[in-house]
Amino acid sequence: MMEDYLQEYQKRTPGSARLYARATEVMPGGVSHNMRYFAPYPLYIKKASDSRVWDVDGNEYIDLWMGHYAHILGHQPEPIVKILREKIFEGAHWGIVNEYQVAFAEDICRIIPCAEKVRFGVSGTEATMYSVRLARAYTGRKVILKVRGGWHGAGTDLSVAIHVPMDLSESAGLLPAVTEYTRTISFNDTEGTIATIHRYASDLSGVIIEAVGQYFIPPVDDFLQAVQEETRKMGGLFILDEIITGCRLSLRGAQGRYGLKPDLATMGKVLGGGWNLGLVAGRKDIMDLASPTSGLAKGRGVLMGGGTFSCMLPSMIAGRTMLRYLEEHEREIYPALEEKGRRVREGIENAFHSYGLPVKCFGVGSLFTTCFPSSREVPLRNIEDAEMNTDITRRDKEFRLRMFNKGVYTMYGGGAISMAHTEEDIGRIIKAAEETAAEMSR
Repeated sequence: MMEDYLQEYQKRTPGSARLYARATEVMPGGVSHNMRYFAPYPLYIKKASDSRVWDVDGNEYIDLWMGHYAHILGHQPEPIVKILREKIFEGAHWGIVNEYQVAFAEDICRIIPCAEKVRFGVSGTEATMYSVRLARAYTGRKVILKVRGGWHGAGTDLSVAIHVPMDLSESAGLLPAVTEYTRTISFNDTEGTIATIHRYASDLSGVIIEAVGQYFIPPVDDFLQAVQEETRKMGGLFILDEIITGCRLSLRGAQGRYGLKPDLATMGKVLGGGWNLGLVAGRKDIMDLASPTSGLAKGRGVLMGGGTFSCMLPSMIAGRTMLRYLEEHEREIYPALEEKGRRVREGIENAFHSYGLPVKCFGVGSLFTTCFPSSREVPLRNIEDAEMNTDITRRDKEFRLRMFNKGVYTMYGGGAISMAHTEEDIGRIIKAAEETAAEMSR
C-alpha cells in the first residue's frame, strides 16, 4: 500500500511528475546535479522571491534550501537586484580584466582573515581542486587529508570517502593512482586526527576540512585549532573549506567564529550574491605560485585556469555588493540569523520529543539538519555516527515529503535560514514540524 504522504505529494504535484518524465529522456536521471533528485520525483520550481518558492503546480513553499545555502538575504534581495538593474547593460561577460574584480578582491583581502591574495573561479568544486593543487605544489608533498563524509565538490582528488560505505570507490572512472594520496580523518576525533597527521607527516601536503561537519554537526572544543596547529607543525598547509560557512557563520566566516587563520580558504555561495562564484584565498607566497609573472619554470608554477566565465560582471558586482552589505549590517544580520536558527532547531526537536520521537536537530548559526537517531543517547559526533545510528531514509523521504505537503521546502532534513525568513515563517516551519511529528508518531 502506498504511504499516505506519498499519495498526497503526487496529488499536489502532477506538473512536476510530467516534467520529470520529460527530463529523464534528455538528462541522466532527469537532473544535472545528483543531490537535486529524490524519489518519486523532484519538485519543479517556477519562481522564487524572498523566503518563498512556487512550483509549477502553483504550490507555495517556505524555502529552506535557499539555493544550496547561498541566499543569506533571501531570493532576489533588493541591494543586489538594484545594482544589477543599473549595471547589466554594461555587459554580462567580457572575459577581460576589469576594475570590478579588483575592487571585489580588495574587499575580500580587507575582511577575510587569511586572504592576502585571491583567485576567482566559478564553482566550489573548482576552488577546492585548486587549493589541493596549491598545497601539493607549495610543500612538494603528495598526501592530502580530508574528513570522512566531507563534501568538497566532485573534483577527482577529493572524491574519496564521501558516502557509506566509505572504503569503496566513490565513482567509476577514477584512477586509483589519482586518489591513492588522499587519506581520511574523522570529524571531531581530535586524538585520532592528530595520530593520522603524524602517520603521514613526511609526505603531508595539507588537510582540507569544513569547520562545521556534514549534517552541520558543530566542532567540539579545540578540534579545529588542534588540526590547524598540528598540520603546520608537520609542515603541511591548513585548508579551510568555507564554501558554505564563508560570510554565513559570521562576516568573516568560520575563521572569525572559531578564531582560525588557515593557509588557504575556499569560498563561494553567500559571497557570490546569488551568482556563480568560487574562489581560493590565502597567503601570498602560496597564491603567487599561480602568477603568470612568477618566473617559475614550467612544471614549478601552478595552473589555475579559472574558467571561461570567471569574473563575470554580474558575479563580481553582486559579490562585492553582498560583502559590503553584510559588512555594513553586520551587527543586525548575524545576531538575527543566530536567533532564528536557534528557534528553528529547538522548535523541531521539541515538536518530535513531545511525541516521544528521538530527533536531533544539528546546526550552527543559521544552518541546521534534522536526524532520526535510534535513541536520544546515541553519540553523534560526525557523519559516520549519523549514518550508522540514524534513519537516513526516514529523514530524506518521509520527513521531507511530509514537510513539502505542509508548504516547507527542506533538503537533508534542514537547510539555511535567511534574513528574508520572517517571524511568521519561523512559526510556520515549527508548526509544520509539529504536524509532521504527530503523523510520524502514528
